[in-house]
Amino acid sequence: MIGRGFSIRPDKLQKGARRYAARGDMSTEINNIAHFCGTVRGEAQYSHSIFSERFYSFMLGVIRLSGQEDVLPVIVSERLLLDVEITDGVRVCVNGQLRSYNMMTQGRSRLVLQVFAKEICFAEEGLPDENSVYLRGYICKTPIYRVTPFSREIADVLLAVNRAYGKSDYIPCICWGRNARYCRDLEISQFMSVNGRLQSREYQKRIDTETVETRIAYEVSTAKLCLEQEESEYFV
Repeated sequence: MIGRGFSIRPDKLQKGARRYAARGDMSTEINNIAHFCGTVRGEAQYSHSIFSERFYSFMLGVIRLSGQEDVLPVIVSERLLLDVEITDGVRVCVNGQLRSYNMMTQGRSRLVLQVFAKEICFAEEGLPDENSVYLRGYICKTPIYRVTPFSREIADVLLAVNRAYGKSDYIPCICWGRNARYCRDLEISQFMSVNGRLQSREYQKRIDTETVETRIAYEVSTAKLCLEQEESEYFV
């Protein structure tokens, strides 16, 4: 168990990717790296079990520079909680990955995004909130580009990020300004990397003519992105 706060520098991650590729021992772990430091909101709840290993879920509040709080869902194994008690108000740091799965809601499939914790520890006193995500994957849906009434350019990109055992996670990303304009002309199957943060936002979903539900969406707000070589050229 790590006993102090830790952080991820995206520039170091890209240098690390090239170094691992040169050594020939790089794994899919480098495709999906997430780091958070924030405050637990509420109590941990039992989620599910896999081969007798119990997993718990909790919400982690992370403050943006603007002062707005993102409240993010985290899944963690009981084996990582031997030295860390997850209770309301406790400050923790989490290293892990973004994971997605499909959940059936009212007969329709809905993409759900979570943080899968691989390391968790108490945050050092005075450590600021942190929210860092690095992804490498394939564009799996034509990017949706639009301009708001206030002339703000936005593009939605769905990234398929490979992980071990032939599985993939589908991560929604949102791009702004010149990055949105750049994504407008990208095509399905292009391989790219993304640096950003995981954000939460509320939206209204109309169910029928009389019912409107308030839902929460999670997506990676992109700060930097670039096209890269095909993944097969990295994994030698």
